[in-house]
Amino acid sequence: MCGIAGIAGFGEKPVFQNEVETMCDALYHRGPDDCGYYAAPEVVLGMRRLSIIDLHSGHQPIGNEDGSVWVVFNGEIYNFAELRKDLEAQGHRFSTGTDTEVIVHSYEQYGLRCVDRFRGMFAFAIWDEGRRRLMIARDRLGIKPLYYGMVAGRLVFASELKAILRLPEVDRTLDWRSVSHLFSYLTTPKDAAIVAGIKKLEPGHLMVCSAGREPMIERYWDVEFCPDRQKSERDFQEEFRALLEESVRLRLIADVPLGAFLSGGLDSSSVVATMARLGTRPVKTFSIGFEEAEYSELDSARKVATYFGTEHHELVLAPDVLGVIDDITAFLDEPFGDSSAIPTYMVSKLAAEHVKVVLSGDGGDELFAGYDKYLVEQRERRYPLPAFVRGAMGLAARWIPDRVRGANYLRHFSLDGPARYLDASTLFRADQKDHLFTRPMQACDPTAARLREMAALGFQNGGEDWLSPLQLNDLKNYLPLDILTKVDRMSMAHSIEARVPLLDHKLVEFAATVPAEMRLRGGATKHIFKQAMRGILPDEIIDRPKRGFAIPLGQWFRGKLEGFASDLLLSRASRQRGILNPVYIKKLLAMHRHGRNLDMQLWTLISFEMWCRKFLDPAAVPIFLPARRTEMAL
Repeated sequence: MCGIAGIAGFGEKPVFQNEVETMCDALYHRGPDDCGYYAAPEVVLGMRRLSIIDLHSGHQPIGNEDGSVWVVFNGEIYNFAELRKDLEAQGHRFSTGTDTEVIVHSYEQYGLRCVDRFRGMFAFAIWDEGRRRLMIARDRLGIKPLYYGMVAGRLVFASELKAILRLPEVDRTLDWRSVSHLFSYLTTPKDAAIVAGIKKLEPGHLMVCSAGREPMIERYWDVEFCPDRQKSERDFQEEFRALLEESVRLRLIADVPLGAFLSGGLDSSSVVATMARLGTRPVKTFSIGFEEAEYSELDSARKVATYFGTEHHELVLAPDVLGVIDDITAFLDEPFGDSSAIPTYMVSKLAAEHVKVVLSGDGGDELFAGYDKYLVEQRERRYPLPAFVRGAMGLAARWIPDRVRGANYLRHFSLDGPARYLDASTLFRADQKDHLFTRPMQACDPTAARLREMAALGFQNGGEDWLSPLQLNDLKNYLPLDILTKVDRMSMAHSIEARVPLLDHKLVEFAATVPAEMRLRGGATKHIFKQAMRGILPDEIIDRPKRGFAIPLGQWFRGKLEGFASDLLLSRASRQRGILNPVYIKKLLAMHRHGRNLDMQLWTLISFEMWCRKFLDPAAVPIFLPARRTEMAL
């Protein structure tokens, strides 16, 4: 696990090693164990290393036998031993025991299609001196991040945006499409950053750049839900258990201590159960809870920990946890509307006191239809309203102010199909954003683009399988932009590696063959997953109602933290910046104080305001961690 960065001028623009060193300084938390650089006239590659495998000889960048191909790499290739054996049989010579070196020789052997052979999480950059070609690639599901952009005529890339912001040529102008997307869906888009001109390489994509040519971006992997009607439910259960065990076994390969995040839900409990069965020592587990019992899952986590005899560690959070909000803002890298980043940051801090690698249960809800919103869509599709009724409800909703209870209900049911589905998860509608911001935002609203994407994925008003397009939408958007971003940034903030066995691409491809009725059966989510774990997990864990990784911000913002939110969002700095409308913010604060649950809206505003102070304002300093540079360039 590392942080990577680089600049390529392809001989047309000068590149300097000290620029990439400065970028890597911003990534110190991602790799405090080592650093290294490859410098050539046309390109400089850099990395910060968190040593997990081959602690002593895994220094990066790593080259091939004759030094004509070099790589910097963030992530893990779990099938590297198998790949190495095949490559050695074809004549390749290895000088280290790392998974990183497998990337170099695979590229030599298979070219750009080397990515097809990698089983893992990764973001890497390869410089091919002979072809004067730079290749960058990101893993299939988007577990590891990668930003890039053209800056002063040169291609720059890095694991995190803050590293690119270290370059003085980067113009810190807001990308208003990204801002609008943030206030609709809690995150910036999958192809763009909050700063204009900087982009994200999307999951399952690679990019090739060379002198005198436009960069070429190619999708190398995708998933399609295609039910296998030849298998029985028992067949699916057995195959799932086998794939889960294989995936967990691969992710136990490390030369450092391992543990697991444990919420007590089905996903994390299944991972812990598999780790306990495969391991020879008690699994170290880590859980977070709250003083507010209705938000805390500690009781369930303790039951699982006791059942499997884990070495269990837990922490109870109180409102004063927001004292770390400044650090969380910096580590998140971009404004981020999901407040569960706070407990994720704290459980990672707890885990870092004991281990260097953790396994996480993320991905199960997207693969096996675990979200309650799928049940809501099922119910609403079952009882469709006639068009004339929806029209009357929409007319009534337009005349009722937002602050009046029932207005959102009427407006929601006046919609149909994907518009109705998206409405339930939209933070601020286009008309609301025109009040929230001091400039018109209608032209930047992402709703139309999201509706087109859902239509392309196959979501229609009719159709027998409406569930698969919704899961695909979450796999391509919510999972990489929210869940995986949160886990990556908050774990790396404490220099620990998070591995996600449920997102092994072979398991993902298997899940896409499970018929919809075996994923969502009646009113039960994740049916096939639950049945597969019967006899392995206690029934009370399998059958307990789903609880998200929520935080009681709504209560806190009406109590101890009410003054914090108001003071921050109505501060002189916010007013002088002139982006947010203080009159509308006062309205939101008042509505929340009087009982409307606007905690997500307020948290997104707080995250945006804190990000602007740290990265956008004239006095902003984009990095706050010291770096210790000890390695010389190759």
